[in-house]
Amino acid sequence: MLGVTTVRPPEQCDVLVVGAGPAGAAAATWLARSGRDVVLADAASFPRDKPCGDGLTPRAISELTQLGLSEWLTGLARNWGLRATGFGEELYLPWPGGSLPKFGGAARRTLLDTTLRDLALAAGATGVVGRAVDVDTGFGPVTSVTFRTEGGLRTVNCRNLVVADGAKSQLGRRLGRQWHRTTAFGVAARGYIASDRSDDPWISSHLELRDSSHEVLSGYGWVFPLADGTVNVGVGTLATSARPAETNLRSLLGIYAEQRREEWGLRGEVEAPWSALLPMGGAVSGVAGPNWLLVGDAAGCVNPLNGEGIDYGLETGRLAAELLATGADCSGWPSTLASHYGQAFSIARRLAGLLTVPGLLPTAGPFGMRSRSLMKVALRLMGNLVTDEDRDLVARSWKIAGRASLRFDERPPFAA
Repeated sequence: MLGVTTVRPPEQCDVLVVGAGPAGAAAATWLARSGRDVVLADAASFPRDKPCGDGLTPRAISELTQLGLSEWLTGLARNWGLRATGFGEELYLPWPGGSLPKFGGAARRTLLDTTLRDLALAAGATGVVGRAVDVDTGFGPVTSVTFRTEGGLRTVNCRNLVVADGAKSQLGRRLGRQWHRTTAFGVAARGYIASDRSDDPWISSHLELRDSSHEVLSGYGWVFPLADGTVNVGVGTLATSARPAETNLRSLLGIYAEQRREEWGLRGEVEAPWSALLPMGGAVSGVAGPNWLLVGDAAGCVNPLNGEGIDYGLETGRLAAELLATGADCSGWPSTLASHYGQAFSIARRLAGLLTVPGLLPTAGPFGMRSRSLMKVALRLMGNLVTDEDRDLVARSWKIAGRASLRFDERPPFAA
C-alpha cells in the first residue's frame, strides 16, 4: 500500500527530502524503513520526465536490488555490456561482473522515478507536490523549508534536510552550494525514436562523434535499447570553463540519429529531445551543513567519463540515510563523499579534461580502439565498476592513480 500524497504538506517532520528522483527517493525509502518520519517533496506531479540516457549500470542494478526491486528489474530491458564503435573498429565488451552484477538495464526516467517514488511512499514516506522556494537556517541549522503548492505557500519544519533537487539545485544554491567549472563538465541531449532493434542486448556507444563539419568532438553518441519498441538516442560532449562546448546539441542529436538510422532501423523522427548541463566529479562546494546535506546530481555526483549519475544518486541516497540514522552532525558529509568517490572523481575528471584538448581524441582514439584489452579496462573505469571490494590489478592501479591525482588538485572533489 502506498503512503500518502498530499497537496497540503504536514507542518513538521523528522526528515524532509526535497527532490524525488533516484537520490531523494532512495534516501526517503531507507529512512522511512528505519522508522523515521519522512516527507518526500518534488516540484512536479508524477510521472514526470528528466533528461537522461536511461541506462542502468551494474552498479545501479546492485542498488536497485538492495532496495527490493529485483522482480521489477526482470521486466526491463537487460543488456550484457557495451558495443563500442569508432575509428573503423567495433568491440563487444561484456560487463566485468566481479563484486557487481554481470548485467545492466535501461528504463525511461518516467518509469524509473515513479517506481522509486512509489517505493518510498510504500515504506511510509509522505509525498508532497510543491516547489521549494525558501529555506530558513535560523542561526545555522535548517529549521524549515517553504513550498509553493496548489494551495499556496506552505512551510514544513524539519529536524534534518536532504537536498536532492538535481543538477541545478536551486535549494542548494540558497544554502551556499557552488559549482566550480574549472574541471570538466558535461553537456548532453537525448531523445526517443522507434527502432527495429529495441530488444538488442547490448548498449552502444559511438566514440567517434562528429559534428556537421565532420570534426571529431570530445564526447560520444549512444543508443540504449529500451525493449518497448524504442531506443534512447543521445549525444554528450565535455567542456571546461577554459574550453567551453560550442556545439548546438539539438542539431548534433539530429545528425547523430541520421547516422544511425539504417544501422538501427530507426523510424520516424526523434521525439522528446531534451538537453542538460551536468556538474561532474564532485566539482561543487557547500554540500552540507549542521543538519542538512546534498545528494546525487545536486552534489555533483556524476561520472566525468560518461555522464552517468543514477548509480551515484541511489548510492548517495543510501549513504545519507545511514548517516542520518546515526544522528551525527551532517557537516562531515563532504568527507564521507570524498572517502567514497574522491580518488575516482579526481583522476576521472583529470582524464576528461584531457579529452577536451583539441586534437587529442582524433589522435588517441584509433590507437585505443585497436586494443580490446585497453577498451575492457576503459569500460570498467568509465562505467564506475571499480568497487571498494575489488583487489585486482586494474582496481589497485585506479585507486593509486586517484590518490596521486588528488595531490595535484587545486580544489579536490567536494572541497570548499
